[in-house]
Amino acid sequence: MMTKAETKTAMSADLFELMQEHEQVVFCNDPETGLRAIIAIHNTTLGPAIGGTRMRNYETTEEALEDVLKLSKGMTYKCAAADVDFGGGKGVIIGDPSKDKTPELFRAYGQFVESLNGRFYTGTDMGTVLEDFVHSHKETNCIAGLPEEYGGGGETSIPTALGVLYGIKAVSKTLYGTENLLEKTFSIQGLGKVGFKVAEHLLKEGANLYVTDINPDMINALVQKGELMGRSVIPVQGDDIYSVPADIFVPCAIGGIINEQTTEQLKVKAITGAANNQLLHESLAVTLKEKGILYAPDYIVNSGGIIQVTDELYTPNKERVLKKTKAIYHSLLEIFAQADERNITTIEAANTMCEQRMATRRRRNSFFSPRKCAKWDVRH
Repeated sequence: MMTKAETKTAMSADLFELMQEHEQVVFCNDPETGLRAIIAIHNTTLGPAIGGTRMRNYETTEEALEDVLKLSKGMTYKCAAADVDFGGGKGVIIGDPSKDKTPELFRAYGQFVESLNGRFYTGTDMGTVLEDFVHSHKETNCIAGLPEEYGGGGETSIPTALGVLYGIKAVSKTLYGTENLLEKTFSIQGLGKVGFKVAEHLLKEGANLYVTDINPDMINALVQKGELMGRSVIPVQGDDIYSVPADIFVPCAIGGIINEQTTEQLKVKAITGAANNQLLHESLAVTLKEKGILYAPDYIVNSGGIIQVTDELYTPNKERVLKKTKAIYHSLLEIFAQADERNITTIEAANTMCEQRMATRRRRNSFFSPRKCAKWDVRH
């Protein structure tokens, strides 16, 4: 049996093993407000880390840590793909967003963000809203994605949903030779801030939908919209969404939903959605390729939000954001072409593109490092 000291050493080794790819992981604890949070900074090659903070009632601290590590790594690749001058980071707050939120909790969180001295910028994510970070902003300038009345760019779900639409059109162009979505059928999982807007875009394009969500009110609202527009919106119960006969599956809820079981059920030609980390593990991209299912890497498709919040730090400009978001379409076409030409998965093609971009920028950022740092000091 191990002694206490040996047990502590083993736990420490395991923790460092988990975060070996990351530059920094910060555990935030404020008993007075009830704040328990983790901030993970994965890579700052391209600039200060940026990533939203989600609030979720994680069952264990280990689950929260695993989530923030995975999400922050995804942000590094997302920033590289979107060609913005930021690296990857993420924050998670452990708690029930419907019960545990207080202004004091988010002010305490803002103090922890500020303690990182400009290495991490954050804003809204799953379980949090823009107004939460108005409180955090009182403690730090390192908040992105503020409401417009506070000088921010406003709701990030708008460019995110538009980026998903561009992604779907790139997939349609690759599969069918046309961007036209008229009479195409889509299965949408999740009708939250982004998913509902994606569904609205698709209805306007003349598509028909299968939809599922834990909130029946959102489903009913979309069914009514479909009726007004003369389009079919068919509600589906929970996991049945994986087996409906649609053209394209659009996951817009939680991650890890593409696994060994769900891939067996899929009857679609492609997957293109807003959810982060859709593949339970990247090797599933091989399974999808073998099944003839075109996978649009999620961190490319859902990058509209990060494009807006990083652009906001230069002063908000909606037209500039929309113009940058259109690049998602062309990035995906390039990735699909590379994957086909080299007979590799679309994930491999996307990762290679991002890693090459970071390698090039690493040399340039190292050369210009003093000027690079000064660029961000102006916000403090």
